[in-house]
Amino acid sequence: MSKKVVILGAGYGGIQAALTLHKKKKKSDDIEIYIIDKNPYHTLLTELHEIAGNRIEEDGILVHLRDIFQYTDVHVVQDYIHDVDFENQILKSENNSYPYDYLIMGIGSEPNFYGIEGMKEHSFTLWSHKDSLVIKEHILKMFQKASSEKDPAKRKAYLTFAVGGGGFTGTEMIGELAFWVNDLSEQYNVNRNEVRLILIEALPKILPILDDSLIEKAVKYLKNKLKVEILTESRITKVNESSFVLNDKDVIESHTLIWTGGVQANRCFTELKLEKGRGERVCVDEYTRTPYKNVFAVGDYALFMTKDNKPLPALVEAALSTGTIAAKNILNLIRNKELEKGDPKLHGVMVSLGKNYGVADLMGIKLSGFPAILMKHMVNIHYLFGIGGFELIVKYLQHELWGVRHKKGLIHSHLERLTPTFWLVLLRLYLGYMWLMSGLEKVDGGWLMNNMIAGSNADATTGASIMQLVSDHTPGWYAWFVDTIIVPNSLFFQKIIVLTELGLGLAFITGTFTFIAAIVSIGMNINFLLSTGLNDLWFLMSSVAMLGGAGRAFGVDHYLIPYLMRQWRYFVNNKKIKINLWK
Repeated sequence: MSKKVVILGAGYGGIQAALTLHKKKKKSDDIEIYIIDKNPYHTLLTELHEIAGNRIEEDGILVHLRDIFQYTDVHVVQDYIHDVDFENQILKSENNSYPYDYLIMGIGSEPNFYGIEGMKEHSFTLWSHKDSLVIKEHILKMFQKASSEKDPAKRKAYLTFAVGGGGFTGTEMIGELAFWVNDLSEQYNVNRNEVRLILIEALPKILPILDDSLIEKAVKYLKNKLKVEILTESRITKVNESSFVLNDKDVIESHTLIWTGGVQANRCFTELKLEKGRGERVCVDEYTRTPYKNVFAVGDYALFMTKDNKPLPALVEAALSTGTIAAKNILNLIRNKELEKGDPKLHGVMVSLGKNYGVADLMGIKLSGFPAILMKHMVNIHYLFGIGGFELIVKYLQHELWGVRHKKGLIHSHLERLTPTFWLVLLRLYLGYMWLMSGLEKVDGGWLMNNMIAGSNADATTGASIMQLVSDHTPGWYAWFVDTIIVPNSLFFQKIIVLTELGLGLAFITGTFTFIAAIVSIGMNINFLLSTGLNDLWFLMSSVAMLGGAGRAFGVDHYLIPYLMRQWRYFVNNKKIKINLWK
């Protein structure tokens, strides 16, 4: 009888566990894999600030579970589990029951209000997609109210925005907000100097996990560039609807306090009999097992102690590591093999302060400014590629590069202008026709049979039909390449040129692999410019235009590229291809 492995929670750890189980299981394992979540999507929690700060579209951080598990043996169940019977091994929702043989709990964490009076009732949290939407709508409402408010004190309170907690989430939130308020001030005719942005931290410094040099750069950027006040060694001791109190004495009038100052393991199962540790996280052993030997905990929900007896921090990389460890050890249990001890390796942390600046520490390499932002994008792309292939990367880039809502610079505002690709069809067909004719002319001219090219040593008696690849303007290094490599093997290179021109013609006419064809076409034209000096620049310019997906309209690429993306995702998940993969 097959074993049922159930993953509760489609966070970073849960998804990693499910994919690891699918990829590493064997036919002899005979297991059924289920992942249960209350939502039909996975949320990129590290990017919540981008929604709250109105940088990208509202769905820009959502990845539908069907896109992740479409070509796997993982069964996706959308349901809300309100009880777990560990003795009888059953998960219970309002209307359903789900038995399991092995359980991985990756239900994440939730805000910790530390008993601060009024914090839960009057602050905003940033811990879910819904939270980010609520914050965004509230900030808009504050500017709307401020724009028509005549009372200076009330107007000031509306335009005072505070973030409690100077960790990663809080710092990223205030940085994102600083960019957005510039746009809102202009939109609602509010003087930017009236807007007060405050980052509050109880410790002596923000981002305490980072090196002091990076903290200093982050503080300098926040203060000088983004006009953010940073209040350290400041504890929020009381929160009201329109104000909050610092250190039991200083009152700040504000309708907006975003709380990111602490987290605890998700407490949706208050009756759980699992052992609890620091931060109310569930204690696990070196195999990520709970006291119930067939129940594992991963991600923020688990308190995993490293070899040097330190708690694994609540980071995405930690969640991915524990998810992998849990999945491997469940397979070891099923195969009656010895369990593997986990040894998670963390490679670094990155913090964005708006869309243009960040700080990062990657294995001791310290980055700041745009390189840190670029690295964060690369990490996100790497993760998305692992769970969904090229399709998710394309969606991510569309949101992050072309879907930015903040006020754009002159260049960006022009780059984001999109035009329907069908306008390129006629140009594509003509470019293909010209390449095809060029190739056929060379076939008729004997390029496949006779030597038709010469280098710098050609004499004056060279026939008119012979193409001399070196002229007065040819760079010296290219002339050397022609004389040393091309001319001695002229017939081979002639055939390559002819076949390439014919191939480009067919590719452009049919709209097949148009982007690749455009790259090759550009390269061919640059080669001609360097050698023969042919200056049909319209070939070059037309080829550049083809980079915009010209084959997606009335071309094979319209069907072929999505098919290949699906095929790649299927291959990554199953290590084989499936020809009939049209959906």
